[in-house]
Amino acid sequence: MVNKFKTVCLTAAIASSSATFAGGLLTNTNQHVAFNRMMSREASIGIDGVYYNPAGVVFMGEGNHLAINWQLAYQTRTIKNDYKLFTNNVNNPTTPRDFKGKAFAPVIPSFQYAYNKGRWSLQGNFALTGGGGKCTFDNGLGSFEKIVGETAMGAIGLAGAIDYAANKILIPGSIKPNGTINEDKFKPMFTSDKAFGKKGSYSFDSYMHGRQYYFGLSAGAAYKVSDNFSVYAGLRGIYATCNYYGYVENIKVGNMPLYQVLDPSKENSANIELSCDQSGIGFTPMLAVDYKTGRWNFSAKYEFKTRMRLKNKSVNKLPSIGNLDDNLKNQMNKLFTGTFMAAGMPQEQAMIKAEQTSNKVLEDPTVVATTAGLKQQFDSKINEALGEYADGKKIAGDIPSLLTVGVGYSPIDELHINVGFHWFDDYNATSYNNRNKLLKKRGTLEFNAGVEYDVTKKITVSTGWQNTNYGLTDKYMDDKSFVVGSNSVGLGGVYHITKKLDFSVAYFHTFYNHVKTSETVTLAPGVSNTYNSDYTRNNNAFAAGVNITF
Repeated sequence: MVNKFKTVCLTAAIASSSATFAGGLLTNTNQHVAFNRMMSREASIGIDGVYYNPAGVVFMGEGNHLAINWQLAYQTRTIKNDYKLFTNNVNNPTTPRDFKGKAFAPVIPSFQYAYNKGRWSLQGNFALTGGGGKCTFDNGLGSFEKIVGETAMGAIGLAGAIDYAANKILIPGSIKPNGTINEDKFKPMFTSDKAFGKKGSYSFDSYMHGRQYYFGLSAGAAYKVSDNFSVYAGLRGIYATCNYYGYVENIKVGNMPLYQVLDPSKENSANIELSCDQSGIGFTPMLAVDYKTGRWNFSAKYEFKTRMRLKNKSVNKLPSIGNLDDNLKNQMNKLFTGTFMAAGMPQEQAMIKAEQTSNKVLEDPTVVATTAGLKQQFDSKINEALGEYADGKKIAGDIPSLLTVGVGYSPIDELHINVGFHWFDDYNATSYNNRNKLLKKRGTLEFNAGVEYDVTKKITVSTGWQNTNYGLTDKYMDDKSFVVGSNSVGLGGVYHITKKLDFSVAYFHTFYNHVKTSETVTLAPGVSNTYNSDYTRNNNAFAAGVNITF
């Protein structure tokens, strides 16, 4: 059961810092204050178009255009888990239980620049294209505790098999002819209240922290084919840097620390610690078009898939059960020696008989099958547990291709109405162990709409809405890495300080859906429990920035 603990610990941290932005699974789309206040910018003509509508930027006036943006984002992620074994937690014996993670990014900068001359527009953009903050789960995750509870049940199962075999050998009449235990004569050893006990009670400490930043720097050029039609081509370079740290420690089953059966000489022998840095680079080719006619504007942009391979630099500490038989034998030798000496046997003779008895217990068919099953499971899972975070390994983390389409309409000069659509091809963006194939093939779909109105020559106000619908499946959902569909609403304004200087502020809030899943967990033949999960998030973002023409 210890191997399950390792797998959970190592795979959980990576999700603890996923994006606090709008967009697809690995894509941030709020790269300018204008998005936060209007949500739909695909068909707008402005300096923010360096990201949203790069072909349309060429229709701005000649000269230099610069945007400087600051954002602050705060997000909480809540998973409500309901699992019967949670009641065995001696420190918090309740179910259902809420597990919360907090992500906070106080300073998220972005910059857009364009130089327009004649029919050409040369452009550059720097922003966080993915990730964007830190997230901490102070008390771990429900999947952590689920495995702790199952580990405790596995431990008392092995303890029960050993005690049964020992009593059968040492205490006549402790096992009835029908194979059941005679409580009057049976003497527990590992199932005593001083050791693992019989209830499967447990305690542990856990913590998870993650940081993930994908920095993007793009350059490109737009060309005005005619007074109504323009095209764009560009390339974005991405540098990813991530850090994950977490631990599961002080694991205790009943009143016995788990390390005592793994390596009694080392109190940290059952502890699990993850410390992994990841980094990688990738490149995204981009194409775009814009067409304007009368009061209408139409645009489209396509970003190709970014091949990303993240290299690990890790210092991970993991437990081992390779010496489980020897450690159990040493524990039994001490107990049996004391028992035989208390009965009047000389120490040397007691030690010999104790070792013989321990060997017989470990040779019992039920004990052999139980320990062999644990070891086999451990060996088969070791690569899964280590794989994604093994030192020196390169991990797939592609950013999906993206298609955006926008339509803008101005019924009067002061009023601008936009609608937009995004498609993220998440299904074909390779991730570790091809987890992307658990998503629906249609990918992520986003729809948005926004309205902007010039109240006066000095003040512009705007608001907008965006719906995000991921191609999720039940197999994809787990608390180690989850997203849920949402609706975002933004609002804000612009103060036109001069004809060449604008100041913008914005706020947007995301209303997330709830996704509920249910899993039947088999603990033993004929014994199962239901593990229920309810996933949701809460997100707030503030932004301010200036647009400068010179």
